[in-house]
This record gives sequence, C-alpha cells and structure tokens, in this order.
Amino acid sequence: MRSRIIMSMLTGATLLASTLLGATPAQSANAPAQSAATPASVVEPSALVAEPPAVPAEFGTDWHDPLTAAPPVARPENTRSCEVTVAEAQFRDFTPYRGTYTPPAECGKKWSKVVLRLDGKVKGRQFDRLGHLHIGGVEVFRTSTPQPSPDGIEWSVEKDVTRYSETLRTAQPVEMLIGNVVDDTYTGVLDVKVTLTFYAGRPDAKTARTVPDRVLTLQDGTTLTTPRNSERVIAEVYATGSGGGCEEYWYLTVPEAAPYSCKADEGPYREVQISVDGQLAGIAAPFPNVWTGGWSNPFLWYVVPGPRAFDIQPLRYDLTPFAGLLNDGRPHRIEVSVVGVPEGQTGWSAPVNVLVWQDAKSTHVTGALTKVEAGDLANSSTYTPGTEHRLDTEGSHALTVAGYVDTSHGRVTTTVRRSLTNTSTHTWSDGENPDALDARWSDDETVTVKGGGSGGGGGPVRTARVQRSYTMDGTTTLGAGDRLRTVLTLGDRATVTETHGGRRTAWSRLDDTYTGDATYTANVPRDQRHAVGTTSERYRTHGSDGCYDRSLVSVQGVLTEDRMGC
Repeated sequence: MRSRIIMSMLTGATLLASTLLGATPAQSANAPAQSAATPASVVEPSALVAEPPAVPAEFGTDWHDPLTAAPPVARPENTRSCEVTVAEAQFRDFTPYRGTYTPPAECGKKWSKVVLRLDGKVKGRQFDRLGHLHIGGVEVFRTSTPQPSPDGIEWSVEKDVTRYSETLRTAQPVEMLIGNVVDDTYTGVLDVKVTLTFYAGRPDAKTARTVPDRVLTLQDGTTLTTPRNSERVIAEVYATGSGGGCEEYWYLTVPEAAPYSCKADEGPYREVQISVDGQLAGIAAPFPNVWTGGWSNPFLWYVVPGPRAFDIQPLRYDLTPFAGLLNDGRPHRIEVSVVGVPEGQTGWSAPVNVLVWQDAKSTHVTGALTKVEAGDLANSSTYTPGTEHRLDTEGSHALTVAGYVDTSHGRVTTTVRRSLTNTSTHTWSDGENPDALDARWSDDETVTVKGGGSGGGGGPVRTARVQRSYTMDGTTTLGAGDRLRTVLTLGDRATVTETHGGRRTAWSRLDDTYTGDATYTANVPRDQRHAVGTTSERYRTHGSDGCYDRSLVSVQGVLTEDRMGC
C-alpha cells in the first residue's frame, strides 16, 4: 500500500551557529551567539486569532495560505533600504529563469543586513516542487513549494543572506529553477518573485562575524582555489534527498532481505561527508526533510509545512584545519558524498559554497593539517520478520580534525570534533499497512580555537558547541473504505554554547515541533476525499539574545490559533 501512495505523492520533491569562533582578534569575543538555526519563515504573521473562526466539517476547495511559526528576519530600524528584484518567473516546466542582478547604487557597497524574500502564488493542482536560486553561481536559497488549493494560495518566505554580501557587491548572472510539470491533470503554474532588500550601513558585531571576505564556488563542480591569505574556511552544502525516488524518503529504506518497496543496501543510515584531496574533512547528519506531499498525505501540510520545508538550510563544515594546505595557491579537489546511498542510485543534490575569511595584513598565511582521526563508521540494520515486520537501525560516526595557521596576529590552532548518531525503528505489516517509523538523529560539533591574541600573544581558548537533534515519529494506516490516516510528529532542536577562557559568553536553544493528524479517502477524485486534519507547530528559541515563542494550529485548513508566548 505505502509504495503505491507515497510514490504518487512525492514526485516533486542547517545553518550552524554562524559564530563558530569566526571572530578575529579585532572582534569582540563577548558578542552574543547567533541562534543554532536561523531559518527563513513565511513572513508577515497573521494577527493573533482572537476568536477561532468557524471550522468546516472537512477540507473544502480553499484554505488558509501557508505559514510557519518561525520568526521573521529581524530588520534594522531607521536605516535607508533599497529593494532589487532578482527573479520573476512562472515555472511550468524545467526551463530555468536566467537574468542579471545589479546591486543598488543608492545603498552603497556595505550593508548592515540583506534580506531575501520570495513571494509565490499557485492554484489548481500540483505536486510539491524543489527550487534553487543562484547568484553568480553561488546558491543563496533552496526551497520547496506548498501544494495549492483549487481556488489558489499565496505564500512568502524570508531569509537573511547577509553572509553572501561579497557576491552581491557586483553585477552577477542569476539562475532560478523550480522544476515543474503542467498538464491536463497538474495545472498549477508556480508564479514567483524574488527580491533582495539592502539596509545601508555596517553590520553589528554579531552579524559581522558571520560575513566572509570571499564566497567561492567549486570550479567544474570539484575544484577549489582559495586566496593564499585565508585564515578561516567554511563549506556550505545544500544537501537534499529528492526527485521522487526512494532517496526522497531515505529514512524509510530497508536492506534487500526485508520485504519493503524501497531498498538500500545497508538500510536508512545516511551521512553527508566532505573531503579535501581525498582526505575525509567533515561529516554531518542530513536533516530529514519532509516535503508538502510527504507521508502519503498532503492534508498534513496545506497550511503548516514541516520544519525547514520552505527554507532548506545548508549543512556547514569548518574546514579551517585545512587552511594551511589550501593556501598553497594550487587547485584542490573538494568532493561531497552521501554514505548509505546504493551504488548508481540518484536522488541527492549537494551543491557547495565555500566561505573564506582572509588575513588582511598577510599575503600568504602558512600552516599545516596536524590531525585527522576518524572513528569506525557503525551502521547496523537488523530485520526481524513476522506478522509485523521490523527494522532496527543504529548508526554512528566520529571525526576529529585539527590544524594551525600562522597569521599576522600569531599562530591560531583550530580543532573540530564532530559525532553523529542515528537510531530508528521501522515497523510495517504486509501490504505496508500500517507503516510506522520512530527515528532520532543527533549531530554534535565542538570547535576549539587557541591563539591569535592581540600582538601574537595567544589569548584565552574559545569554544563553540552546537548540539543538534532531529526526530520523526509517525504512522500511516489505510483503513476501512480506503480511509488513509497519517499521524506524525517532527522535531528540530539545537543548543549552542560559546565560551571564552572557560566562561560562557553566549548560549541559545531552539525547539521547533510539528504535529499532524489527517485522514482522507484514497484512490478517489479530489472532490471525493472528504479530508479532515489538525496540524500544529510550536517554534521556541531562548537564550542570551532573548526569547521567541509562537504556536499555530490549523483544523480542516482553517487557522484556529496563532499565539505568541514569551
């Protein structure tokens, strides 16, 4: 059952604490931490729902426009701003939009903030679709789309793209694509407009630490040449499993011995690795994205999408220990691979940006890679047959890399420790009905920086630790009368702690939790589905920068609660 429905529904389709000790000695070591995740959000939150509106007995032909509980991007006050349209297109097929971006002359070349906004509308019938926006070859935004009502929906997304300022200072080619299929059945044309709003002035100390001197892309997809005075290097990888095949919901795959529709040689464990000249340089747990047709049930997502669905955040890897090696003026091979994907299997996309901070007082920063220590990669999936089939998976991996650079302000040693774990229990009965998954992922990273004090005199040790965890707990059942019910809870959580000289200087916690319960009649025309569903999201952050708490509830497509906490 599940393969029949899920394949029809899914044919369309993380920003670290940017601090991670990026401050140079001239910057404040006591600047507060950026949130562990700085997501885009559907913008302009509706007014709080004072009295719940009337809720229909079932979904109709229209519903509330999509929105999320994530916070809108904070904007500077009393600051001159300039808006530039970057792309405006109607996506009907797989033809990309191409144009030219020109920076706004009236707002100068230094900006306190740059905010990207996508406004979209679509009506009729359409699957979820993946999209990207490249400016000067740099991927600045990756997204997926909501599924429309017959009467039509509109949605908006914002993202802070200040860290790409170096790219945005000069005219650049633009490419945007949201691959789509429009025919007699799937009629939804994706009509989108993307703008950038520039706020004049210098960024504050916290933002300045996240803005690199250079933003590089890989030549021919694998080759990187950095400036010879690079002293900090961060790679961003916008990794997504997608494309309508089994890697779109990789967390449900099973080994060949198990009787399930989606196979993977070693089961569902996935790990996104980055290497430098063939040497393992970083590991990360991919976020288990659920697009707006996911889990066989689009009624879960019509109003409230799953976490990160509209803002697909990049995985980030601190490659600073490799800076001394990269600074030799020669091209180096940078490759991304995904552990667990069957050989020859398509479905993963992993474009790379490289953010570089330079030593302005040096023409050549030398250094060396001093340590690469990878633990054994544990990946075990145990299949237990029976009336209820069961697959238990446990996976883990750890990596430590260290290196130093000799800068104009002294020797700086960077050590990056990262450990990943994944546990899941997947159960299903014959016909994949019911079909259930209870899974957890953790990704724990600590970056330690020593040296680089003023005058080259060393200085206190600085650390940044980011502890991420993702959860997925859901069941899909096809009952009497072909009534398909999905009950699902998703969690996106992170804790960031920064210390300087052993004293905590900044911290933050994120908890973004989605819950949904929706039922409809499967295998019938849209107007005969008689769908009902309740979905909710609560997005909470608190820490040294303050507190944010917003809750949404939607019933049969009607927004019944929009509440702010704190």
